[in-house]
Amino acid sequence: MSADHSISSATSSKATALSGSCTVPGDKSISHRALILGGLASGETRISGLLEGEDVLNTLKAMQAAGARASQENGTWIVRGTGNGVLLEPENQLDFGNSGTGCRLCMGLFGAYDFPTTFVGDASLGSRPMGRVLDPLKLMGVQILDESEGGRLPVTLRGPWQTIPIEYAVPVPSAQVKSAVLLAGLNTPGITTVIEPHLTRDHTERMLLGFGAELEVEEGKDGSRRISVVGQGKLTGQEVTVPADPSSAAFPIVAALIVPDSRIKLPNVMLNPARVGLLDTLQEMGGKIEISNQRESGGEVIGDLTVQGSELRGITVPAERAASMIDEYPVLSVAAAFADGETFMTGLGELRVKESDRLAAVARGLEANSVDCEEGDDWLKVRGRPDGKGLGGGTVSTHLDHRIAMSFLVFGMASEKAVTVDDRSMINTSFPGFAELMNNLGGRIE
Repeated sequence: MSADHSISSATSSKATALSGSCTVPGDKSISHRALILGGLASGETRISGLLEGEDVLNTLKAMQAAGARASQENGTWIVRGTGNGVLLEPENQLDFGNSGTGCRLCMGLFGAYDFPTTFVGDASLGSRPMGRVLDPLKLMGVQILDESEGGRLPVTLRGPWQTIPIEYAVPVPSAQVKSAVLLAGLNTPGITTVIEPHLTRDHTERMLLGFGAELEVEEGKDGSRRISVVGQGKLTGQEVTVPADPSSAAFPIVAALIVPDSRIKLPNVMLNPARVGLLDTLQEMGGKIEISNQRESGGEVIGDLTVQGSELRGITVPAERAASMIDEYPVLSVAAAFADGETFMTGLGELRVKESDRLAAVARGLEANSVDCEEGDDWLKVRGRPDGKGLGGGTVSTHLDHRIAMSFLVFGMASEKAVTVDDRSMINTSFPGFAELMNNLGGRIE
């Protein structure tokens, strides 16, 4: 298990107009997948713009433990892979710290190999259920040699001599489950198929195609998708440019919207259709967000954003949008706290099993800072106060969750009274330099 980190609180105070241009870290989802596929492919993969946060670097360590080699050259990561089907048995357990994405994807990848692999993480990751990934892997013949109660970490897996190709309909929309099964399918003879009810993040499919996998996607008239990968093929190293992470960009975007008279620019932000739910929602709320220079890079759509201070209004966010913005609901709730009227968000059950129970953590944080809100099993209502008067003054329990910490530090930039988060140390898992970037725009985070 990861060692406990040193706790460090932070306080955010009311800011005046934010201005300037900022480049947020590279996309975490792309960074994880580039390291996994680069570590598995034959030859050399060169990755520029990699997010060098703790979560991603733990995935790199896992791939190195299986035989991949990695080095840096002028800011570019160079990964030399093992070749598909020839990962080595790790000598020690794989520690993923706080990263559910790295852990679950690597469970799929390593689980298809005929050797034991033990997965561990920090206290937060250890509390998160892994059954949704373990269930399809068991159907493929993967043995669970050891697991904690409720399918939680530590977990030890061992693949059979040869895994079995399956056709698996994911019971709930989950890019992590889909990706784990597809990655297991890479070392499985025949065709492995995943059926999802509607589009989730499709970075794995796009990148598998880029690395040379034989993969096919069929879209149904009802919005469902059928993704099939042919196993035991060759993957070839690639040049990968990691665009700016839209989930990280969400924090300066919301800050600029709720701090009056702000105007900021964010270049090279990923605009994958499965990741723009927050932008669509904020624009529907009246947010002034301009997208320019839209283009394609490495199979992903990217663009430059200009964001201005705006008078937001409450709306009902469609439940079907949740899959495209599940990580952004905490900071959307902050935007809602400064909007005119009520914002109703539903279809949020997945937030219960993130780094923390994010739905409860958001509701308690809003209440601690005098926001009128109601929480249900899978919904949240927030009644905003556009001028921010009377808001703030509370201390937020982050529960080792980086997105809770960053969201409420953004809250403090627009509320009348300062806001304190009990711990900011875990922010480095996804957004190294967060406070410095926000302060360079005009924030007051100490």
